[in-house]
Amino acid sequence: MHPRPLPHGPDQESVWDYPRPPRLERVAARLRVIFAGTIIADTVSGYRVLETSHPPTYYFPPGDVADGALGPARMAGMCEWKGRAVLHDLQVGGLRVEGAAWAYPRPTQDFQAIAGFLAFYAGAMEACFVGDVKAEPQPGGFYGGWITPEIVGPFKGGPGTMGW
Repeated sequence: MHPRPLPHGPDQESVWDYPRPPRLERVAARLRVIFAGTIIADTVSGYRVLETSHPPTYYFPPGDVADGALGPARMAGMCEWKGRAVLHDLQVGGLRVEGAAWAYPRPTQDFQAIAGFLAFYAGAMEACFVGDVKAEPQPGGFYGGWITPEIVGPFKGGPGTMGW
């Protein structure tokens, strides 16, 4: 059983209004990821995935990710909606984060638009931005959603929420 959605204002989105199965949509805002003082991803051509109980997950075209920042892909988990994922380690200067980004090289039909696009775990980054707003990581470290002030929970990912 999931918790009661928090009240939200007219300029906010409740994650409990997001669909299941999830929906893919273009993002008009500029998206940026900063790690070790370096902008490693910067796009105005991103997408977000919206799924019940999760803050949005943002995807960057591979051409908008810094050359050489990501290591080779290795097989990761399977998403029932998007397909088989791959993980990438991130390395900038002497700093490295294992499994900092993921992608779906051959996603399911509904997610073909993000084939090869990259998503980043906000908690492992110095900062992630949607427009000029710094995003917070989805709780728990397993999921990769980004929380901004207009997104209202409660959010899946923290202790006791895996059964939602």
